[in-house]
Amino acid sequence: MASQLTQRGALSLLLFLTPAVTPTWYAVPRWCYTLNIQDGEATCYSPRGGNYHSSLGTRCELSCDRGFRLIGRRSVQCLPSRRWSGTAYCRQMRCHALPLITSGTYTCTNGVLLDSRCDYSCSSGYHLEGDRSRICMEDGQWSGGEPVCVDIDPPKIRCPHSREKMAEPEKLTARVYWDPPLVKDSADGTITRVTLRGPEPGSQFPEGEHVIRYTAYDRAYNRASCKFIVKVQVRRCPTLKPPQHGYLTCTSAGDNYGAICEYHCDGGYERQGTPSRVCQSSRQWSGSPPICAPMKINVNVNSAAGLLDQFYEKRRLLIISAPDPSNRYYKMQISMLQQSTCGLDLRHVTIIELVGQPPQEVGRIREQQLSADIIEELRQFQRLTRSYFNMVLVDKQGIDRERYMQPVTPEEIFTFIDDYLLSDQELTQRQEQRDVCE
Repeated sequence: MASQLTQRGALSLLLFLTPAVTPTWYAVPRWCYTLNIQDGEATCYSPRGGNYHSSLGTRCELSCDRGFRLIGRRSVQCLPSRRWSGTAYCRQMRCHALPLITSGTYTCTNGVLLDSRCDYSCSSGYHLEGDRSRICMEDGQWSGGEPVCVDIDPPKIRCPHSREKMAEPEKLTARVYWDPPLVKDSADGTITRVTLRGPEPGSQFPEGEHVIRYTAYDRAYNRASCKFIVKVQVRRCPTLKPPQHGYLTCTSAGDNYGAICEYHCDGGYERQGTPSRVCQSSRQWSGSPPICAPMKINVNVNSAAGLLDQFYEKRRLLIISAPDPSNRYYKMQISMLQQSTCGLDLRHVTIIELVGQPPQEVGRIREQQLSADIIEELRQFQRLTRSYFNMVLVDKQGIDRERYMQPVTPEEIFTFIDDYLLSDQELTQRQEQRDVCE
């Protein structure tokens, strides 16, 4: 019955067999050299029993310690040539060196040897995705797969502080400046772009609150945003009321710091007091409001031109001429006009009457009488005859715009004025005072 022998030996296994002299030496205890294998073992079976480790015919099974791999024959036999039938050795098992990962590193417990564990970590600002550790296995491969370091942290961004600014004089806007935001990436420090939602620094901002938002992007398309408020205030004065029988024209918004409001009087009225007022930084108006007093007509002038100059750009004139006070057309026209004094005043119309024949001829503006010389000059200047009823409408520039040879209703006169003679300012006032005479 064969005996089993286990021996451990040198770094590499070399099997040597001394040449046999004769096959009859089968009984020689040590026919082949003693079999040794470093970092491994040989399990032998001899035909002569357990104490014969290398006699002729002995068969040995070769294996390596854990962490080593057998290179060569797994089974050898002692031959008559005094040599073993093959050679083998144990080589330490190793895994391939792991490659470095981008934006990260690893540390290993025992290099690339069996059971060595390599732990991965990422640089600041990156997060590990995948296996955090890999182990060198018996097949020479690393467990798991190669992880990656991913930048998932957004950049850090800090906006300027919110700010308030007063609008400039006579403006409803303010020019506002600020420094760009402070931006830093938490990973590789690379900021690919910064976008702005809102006006650029140095823009004119209208009154109110405005949100300015910045957004920063890093190389991994992570983003972070910040915002701040730009508030523009307008110093405003109390709203001015137009004078009775007048109106206002103002610059800018009409009540903001620096705005100038001018006072105007309707035709037939004259301004008494300061012509304009300014909205001051104290939010109060300069000066005091003027009034619009009824226009005083001076009939004691030397010429018709001196009389008409008083109405220039202020009033329209409706000059009525009749041969005598009993003229049917004259009486009919005056009767209709007396019932429409509101409409006439609204359209800035003053009536001048020239009635009769010299030396009893009468000329008047309301209750004021005109001299005979003024009457004669007016007739010649406006080409008005004493022979029959005739009438002329003169605009504010002193130009005759329409002539009538028979009575007309006030509505016809009003329609003509409204359609052809009103200024833009008068049109605006007419729309505001549409029902004032009803």
